Amino acid sequence: MDNQLDPPSGAGATLAPGDDVSGELDDSMPVDKLSFSRLGILVLVVSLVGGAGFLAVRDAATNPAVLESSWSVPYVDVTLTPSYEFQDPQSNPARDIALAFIVADPDDVCSPSWGGAYTLSAASQQLELDRRITQLRASGGDVMISFGGQANDELAITCTDQNQLTAAYRSVIERYDVTAIDLDIEGRALADAASIERRSQAIAAVQQSRVDSGADLAVWLTLPVATTGLTAAGITVVSAALEAGVELTGVNVMTMNYNDPVATESGMLPATISALEATAGQIARIYDNFDMPLDESERWGMLGATPMIGQNDIDEEVFTVEDAAGLASYAVERGLGRVSTWSLNRDQPCGASFADVVVHSNTCSGVEQEPLEFAAVFTALPGRAPALDTAATISDDTQPLVADDPATSPYPIWRPNAQYVEGFKVVRRGFVYRAKWYNAGEDPATPVSVPSDTPWALLGPVDPADEPSTPTTLPAGTHPDWTPDVLYSTGDQVLFDGLPYEARWNNQDVVPSTLFPIGPDSAWEPLFTVPGEPGTP
Repeated sequence: MDNQLDPPSGAGATLAPGDDVSGELDDSMPVDKLSFSRLGILVLVVSLVGGAGFLAVRDAATNPAVLESSWSVPYVDVTLTPSYEFQDPQSNPARDIALAFIVADPDDVCSPSWGGAYTLSAASQQLELDRRITQLRASGGDVMISFGGQANDELAITCTDQNQLTAAYRSVIERYDVTAIDLDIEGRALADAASIERRSQAIAAVQQSRVDSGADLAVWLTLPVATTGLTAAGITVVSAALEAGVELTGVNVMTMNYNDPVATESGMLPATISALEATAGQIARIYDNFDMPLDESERWGMLGATPMIGQNDIDEEVFTVEDAAGLASYAVERGLGRVSTWSLNRDQPCGASFADVVVHSNTCSGVEQEPLEFAAVFTALPGRAPALDTAATISDDTQPLVADDPATSPYPIWRPNAQYVEGFKVVRRGFVYRAKWYNAGEDPATPVSVPSDTPWALLGPVDPADEPSTPTTLPAGTHPDWTPDVLYSTGDQVLFDGLPYEARWNNQDVVPSTLFPIGPDSAWEPLFTVPGEPGTP
């Protein structure tokens, strides 16, 4: 996600004959201005950063419709290492998240992939993505899928066959059974007229088919923004979607990387408010152009904001926790439809090694903050229940979808006497867990009051459709079969049940273990990938 823009010159975009909805505003155009009363409220909130100050301002709002809006949905970079445990309430105080990004597969341009690195199936196997989504939903949360982003190729750029493109979007939406998607259009996708038309038509078709089947599909456009509003290219993207028949839920603007003296001199909160005020007016004029007038609450309800928390890509631009509190108050007071952040992966301090320097990091904010402090500010927005149950555990009476069975489980059943390295996955009481650090004898299913105290991360339930994870056997004769009467020397290789092993030391009549992971006292080292160990699908 990148919104690095030069200050726009005000060039507009002509849509239907006679209508101009450009980013440049003149005296004849309706302009939303920041009133002194609203500015006073924002200053008050910034001075009262924290839950009590924010809630006091939220309670001061008088419009019930406003208090039901302002959906908080932070982004999570799915393919970033280390993998972010969004399904864990301790790591994700938000109820809903936007998973980023689906792009074209570099080897198959009409096939969707996660970040160009994982097919949908590979993401399920290697990132446990499907299971983690199931776990999040079981806890009361949900996901929105984001297509595009700054890096890689958005599907419509490379897939020029309209039917295949439509099928690609549909395959993602149906696989994850989502009710909301996000189209992050930036970079060269923002200027590619043919891809904009293809995308709009494909999304309109998928949305209509979902409606016909009785399902909903909310569609958000995420676009770069300047302090003066959407660029001409962004206006074209919104207009093309409406022209194709897409029912837009809203337009989410990336309030970041302005590369504008306004942001540098006035600060990120005033720059963000300026961008939102201008964009709200543009949205109203675009919809007027299509004979779909919006009243003030409707146009603000269709507007979203996504700041880059902490240090932005422009060195002089830093979005602070105080800025976040101000934006949260503004979102409630205006009835903003959505607030996202880029990203949960970054919502933590960078550590002492980064002190007093500008830090551009994918995994920390580069500013002084408590872990997940930005998420805590926006989680208080009233569009959804405030948070997941951070004390939720798997209790003794939780009924698994399937019983633990080594013959059917996707990973080894947890054993109290086994030693587990970081990243090893096991099954315990019908749920899959991943070791966060080396441990032995620590039951993954033991309830804990503080999830960070356990060495196990809950990934999600074992599904009846899961296939058992079994090593690939070798043909007979590849190595001699193991027999109990042979004295084996260090380095000797054998087959046992079709699987290859190597002797760690001299031994005789010691059966190679088929219980994984293999302990350090085992005389035989597997010469195959052990199910559950780090790096296995």
